[in-house]
Amino acid sequence: MSITHRQYRLLSDHMAVYRFMTEIYERDWSGGVPAPFLEYALSSDWMDKSLVHRNRLWFDGESIVAFVFYENPVTDVYFSLRPGYEFLADELVQYALTGMPQKDGRNKLIIFGGQKALMAAAERAGLRRTWSAWDMVYDFARPLDYPLPEGFCFADAPLDIARCSECCWKGFGHEAEEGPWDGDIEYTGALLTAPHATQHLDVAIENEKGEYVCYAGMWWTPENRLAYMEPLCTVPAYQKKGLAAAALSEMYRRTKALGATHMTGGMNPFYARIGYEPAVEWVHWER
Repeated sequence: MSITHRQYRLLSDHMAVYRFMTEIYERDWSGGVPAPFLEYALSSDWMDKSLVHRNRLWFDGESIVAFVFYENPVTDVYFSLRPGYEFLADELVQYALTGMPQKDGRNKLIIFGGQKALMAAAERAGLRRTWSAWDMVYDFARPLDYPLPEGFCFADAPLDIARCSECCWKGFGHEAEEGPWDGDIEYTGALLTAPHATQHLDVAIENEKGEYVCYAGMWWTPENRLAYMEPLCTVPAYQKKGLAAAALSEMYRRTKALGATHMTGGMNPFYARIGYEPAVEWVHWER
């Protein structure tokens, strides 16, 4: 066994890292985040990509066995670790603390509940748990079948990118904080051309005026039979009408037909109300 490491090279390493993440994926994220997690971030305008050269890869020969990287903010550090290489945990944690971006000399390690070796390494390094919460996942062993409310319809494919962009602008609160959407759709360009994006499975719901008032994005990952849902939003004036539940029900039908066994959600209590169950424990570790 010959373990080596080097810094991440965004323009040449992405596809290999994506394959690595699909190979080690587990439903409790004990190997690390699902592959679309990082690709979605790298394709989004909200992620600061100026420091991705700080990310580091470990290899056994030519095979990737570990990856330390950030998402958003740059001071949140994540770990992907191939089973059988838990002996690298202390080295990965030490690199996270000394080589990854920091603010005021500090950063935060995001370690999932199933990553036992990394948690033990964090403890040995003198870190403490400062926060934890459970991410929700929907198991397709049970049907998800919330009806579309009267007066609304699912938008026909292909979806209109401008209307999706406007829906997200409003649905994520930007209109209230920054003003009306200015019509700029260029920020969605990288998302639309991401190598593993599956926009044909996205769902949008229209009101009677033809406006998109709810939108759900899908990153279908057949290697893991995973329906990775990101993002999900509803325009504020249309919230609490059952639109998001209907959108996810439609997404369930589309991806189950392809062989999906489960779909990601989030930590919002909404997911529990429609039948999602706790599946992934997020734990923050800090000095």
